[in-house]
Amino acid sequence: MRVFVTGATGYIGSALIQELIGAGHQVLGLARSEETAQQLAAVGVDAHRGSLNDLDSLRQGAAASDGVIHTAYNHDFSAYATAGETDRQAVIALGSALIGSDRPFVITSGITVLTPGRIATENDPLDPKAASAPRIPSEQVVEALATQGVRTSVVRLSPSVHGEGDYGFIPTLIGIARQKGVSAYVGEGTNRWPAVHRLDAVQLFRLALEKGTRGAKFHGVADEGIPVRDIAALIGEHLNLPVVSKPAEEAADHFGWIGAFLSVDCPASSKLTQQQLGWHPYHTSLLADLKQGHYFEEKEHGQLRG
Repeated sequence: MRVFVTGATGYIGSALIQELIGAGHQVLGLARSEETAQQLAAVGVDAHRGSLNDLDSLRQGAAASDGVIHTAYNHDFSAYATAGETDRQAVIALGSALIGSDRPFVITSGITVLTPGRIATENDPLDPKAASAPRIPSEQVVEALATQGVRTSVVRLSPSVHGEGDYGFIPTLIGIARQKGVSAYVGEGTNRWPAVHRLDAVQLFRLALEKGTRGAKFHGVADEGIPVRDIAALIGEHLNLPVVSKPAEEAADHFGWIGAFLSVDCPASSKLTQQQLGWHPYHTSLLADLKQGHYFEEKEHGQLRG
């Protein structure tokens, strides 16, 4: 299968293209610049020049492929609503090229589009008040496309997709701890975050492409819910810093943009995903990954972009 991948040089996309090639697929990767086009060519991927804002380029890339996996997203949390609208328009453009074809179209979302405070399942309804509400319109677009002859599926990722090269929530927390001199959590820190290793996540995207049924929702979850206090404790242990609680009213000042997410209780299950796709995450857990120490070594060497 020839697969068009957006975000092909990103943290998830770069591992995903290797997963797809290893399974015998050909990959067409979206490239925003000549530099990224060369990066793709170096790993055996055809480059398609364009961007999330170039909707014609997205339509053309999708039309030239047997299936699409959309992993690109603008993670600018200072303009989160704008990023969500950009993603919605990109999903519309990609999907429009697939209408009536029964070709697979897999998009990326997050567990935090669902109601917090309980173990979320793949069948739970979207929560317009959820922490990741700007991602909800993209899910609604693919729900509509599923009725128009597109084999759509959504992969909802855990807040932490961890592993070598991570520059998301966990490296951000490590950076804040270094800056502030304490490793902190909000309130009692008993709120839970699910997590999944990057290599398990990219296998899930491939299986969704190959085996997903129209309109399916899949959960990229291995650890169903890790208390945030436990994450803070390991960070404090590695950095030799005190571990402290911050009251909710101080979260924004201490943590910045991540404060709104750090107090969310969003445990989730992937039982239905595993049953439907035969996906069984087996790579190391988040806490075990932190204990290996590479997060802290990379930060010291200035390699993380969080």
